[in-house]
Amino acid sequence: MDDVTFEGLGAAQLAARLSLPQCLVHERVASTMDAAHAAAADGAAAGTLVLANAQDAGRGRGGKRWTSPPGGGLWMTLIERPASPQGLEVLSLRIGLRVAAALDALAEHPISLKWPNDLQVQGAKLGGILVEARWRDLRIEWVAIGIGVNVRSPLGVEAATGLRAGTSRLEAMGCIVPALRAAAHLEGPLTAAELAQFASRDAATGRRIQQPAVGVVRGIGATGELMVETEAGIMACRSGSLVFAENR
Repeated sequence: MDDVTFEGLGAAQLAARLSLPQCLVHERVASTMDAAHAAAADGAAAGTLVLANAQDAGRGRGGKRWTSPPGGGLWMTLIERPASPQGLEVLSLRIGLRVAAALDALAEHPISLKWPNDLQVQGAKLGGILVEARWRDLRIEWVAIGIGVNVRSPLGVEAATGLRAGTSRLEAMGCIVPALRAAAHLEGPLTAAELAQFASRDAATGRRIQQPAVGVVRGIGATGELMVETEAGIMACRSGSLVFAENR
């Protein structure tokens, strides 16, 4: 790992460029999430970034796995050590808000958000977010913030897209990492301003869905729940994946 580079830069150079205490750069790993948990268990400091040029078994919500080919995107996990778990339940949404705003200038069209953790451009997936915490004696020890973003559109995958042609991985990383760190240091439920920001990017409000409930999406709540208007009334869904009943 010591001699692995990312876009020609070594780990120390990347850390200095991104104002981070440490970067751990891998040529190929099963999952940067797993590598980050291992590094955190060994004492890696808050702000340590684990990244790889390729993943063989990238991990998403619900145990989903996928491969991440070399050079096409950013596959990385940030380690943070929050003093309090307050806000952890909305962290993936906060990250989505800040990353979308940071990457808008590098995308062909405004970036939208699909609850609970997808970044989209005109309905195609640009990236995904996964947050996992580790605890000891009811106290949070660390949070691993995983994010994968397609810098280039994956070949042969119609449901996915990338950033504007000519965007470099370093340019995208320089936008994403400060957004991750800023979101990770916030506590408490989503504010009124954050809810308004989410509403302006929401890919689902007003659309009929099949999962996690059957009905019409009416936005999100301050603690991150998806609000769905069903035949029985408004239902607050706190887990599951959002599946549309129709294609737009």
